[in-house]
Amino acid sequence: MYLLDSNIFLEFFLDQEQADKIEEFFHRHPPDILYITEFSLYSIGLILIRKKLYKVFQQFVEDEIINGGLKIIRLLSQDMGTIIKAAEKFDLDFDDAYQYAASQKHNLIIVSFDSDFDRTEQGRKTPLEILKK
Repeated sequence: MYLLDSNIFLEFFLDQEQADKIEEFFHRHPPDILYITEFSLYSIGLILIRKKLYKVFQQFVEDEIINGGLKIIRLLSQDMGTIIKAAEKFDLDFDDAYQYAASQKHNLIIVSFDSDFDRTEQGRKTPLEILKK
């Protein structure tokens, strides 16, 4: 089961270099094994709305979350200590430490383009690495 970092979705929505690989990744992996943190959802919304891509964000929420089965997970206030420990131990910023803590709590593999996760014990996978399996 996979925890998708916000950069995975943004790469696709903004039609960047690896958008086609991400589209293939989504087609080959059912939504019942895909997760996103609430933090990432808000980050994606913040960026897409800043770029005035209102319909893209609305479509994402409706198609993937409300109707598609992409699961949202969140950390609670009692999890903040875990986030801080991850930030200190692996020299992560808050959003990466949040993702790491969420992946640990829910036993998920992080899917991201962010190499900062490579400093953690768990690491991360890119969509292309998973597609090659």
